[in-house]
Amino acid sequence: MGRPIRTRRQATLASLAAELGVSRTTVSNAYNRPDQLSPELRRRVLETARRLGYPGPDPVARSLRTRKAGAVGLLLTENLSYAFRDPAAIGVLEGLALACEDAGVGLHLVPASPGREDVAAVHRAGVDGFVVYSVPDDDPHLAAVLQRPVPTVIVDQPRVEGVDRVGPDDAAAITGMANHLVELGHRQIGVLCMRLARERNDDFASVQRQREAHFHVQRTRLAALAKAFEAVGVDWSSVPVVERFDHTVDDGASAARQLLDAYPQVTALVCTSDILALGALAEADRRGLRVPAELTVTGFDGIAEAERHGLTTVHQPVLDKGKAAGKLLLASAEHGAPRVITLPTELKVRSTSAPPRTAEQMWFGP
Repeated sequence: MGRPIRTRRQATLASLAAELGVSRTTVSNAYNRPDQLSPELRRRVLETARRLGYPGPDPVARSLRTRKAGAVGLLLTENLSYAFRDPAAIGVLEGLALACEDAGVGLHLVPASPGREDVAAVHRAGVDGFVVYSVPDDDPHLAAVLQRPVPTVIVDQPRVEGVDRVGPDDAAAITGMANHLVELGHRQIGVLCMRLARERNDDFASVQRQREAHFHVQRTRLAALAKAFEAVGVDWSSVPVVERFDHTVDDGASAARQLLDAYPQVTALVCTSDILALGALAEADRRGLRVPAELTVTGFDGIAEAERHGLTTVHQPVLDKGKAAGKLLLASAEHGAPRVITLPTELKVRSTSAPPRTAEQMWFGP
């Protein structure tokens, strides 16, 4: 019979301290508080740890001892891939990551697919606080976050009493776009909007559905559009609004197709995101409609692809949004009243908006 295989016992903090003839606190400081040791002593501790196979302090034990996880949780009620696919979400994620880097903490993504009721991922997340990115006011994951005894910052939506929030003034921003279209002379408009509730509706959205939307950013933008156009005599109940549950260029194109098939007289499509607007531009091209000569298209967000297409849009600083949310969450100072950071927006008038064509121009050309 062969000899039994002997396995080397993994070094521990205590055995490493004994090998070096120093205290366990000294070894711990080499990893967690290096400023407390001389460079030479820290180098000796780390080299001996490598030689003995000591892996470093147990992060789980450390978190239990300090009651700190050393990470921020980002809750988004989308599939995980959305955070790396949607340009606005990418900007927010990058800004939040930069804030975490500056603070020396990690970032833990807590995705929850739309329609999923299981909130276990929120309860399991070992984080010191949450940034909640754009969820409906009735989302169960949001309720689970607010039940945890950790600080929370909401980005965009919803507004929750007593909770810090970061976002633009959506009503003012979209009103600026509405005024631009009104001044150009548009009265026959259509709207493409993002999802209004957790249940899927890839169809026209009634006025009642708009007013009862659980995503308050979309509700606010639609209400501001209605107010601006009603001020110049447009009956909002006659304005077609098409909703899309998923947020892709293809969904924007299909929404534009559905709206223009039913309302070919529309002279402007107002989109509540650049992604939907890019889809509308693709559909206009497919139909042979010249933009902006025969159809004006506008967006909201100010992503790089919108600029490349010359899209008239509302620009919001998405990277600054994520960074501001992270800094707000990680601020160590105690505060009383909830803090709200309202980010600036800017109307970018480009080549996709122009006055509507008259009936005479439709027949005889420009």
